[in-house]
Amino acid sequence: QLQLAESGGGLVQPGGSLRLSCAYSGFTLDYYAIVWFRQAPGKEREGVSCIRRNDHNTYYKDSVKGRFTASRDNAKDTVYLQMDSLKPEDTAVYYCATTLSGSCSGYGSPAGYRYWGQGTQVTVSS
Repeated sequence: QLQLAESGGGLVQPGGSLRLSCAYSGFTLDYYAIVWFRQAPGKEREGVSCIRRNDHNTYYKDSVKGRFTASRDNAKDTVYLQMDSLKPEDTAVYYCATTLSGSCSGYGSPAGYRYWGQGTQVTVSS
């Protein structure tokens, strides 16, 4: 059974960096897109970044472009989200998820995502 597990969250000051990891097991995800979502208190869950397999194309929500970088190491069954120049508005629980599709189309919405990790808290505060 496919399992996803995020790690790497924590408390960081504005302008700081964190690297999140999403380790998957029980299923080979080498050929599938993986999405990073986040959910801040009182807000809807939103897609932040999507990384495909075929050409490692990555996609980002406008508010994180230039600050976040998604990558993957299929040999380690892990996807990463490097987050730099963090802002207080980046505070949220971050999740990785997949629909077992190779496409990132429509990744902004969590609808239809069947497989989720448990989430990791990111808090950006001075």
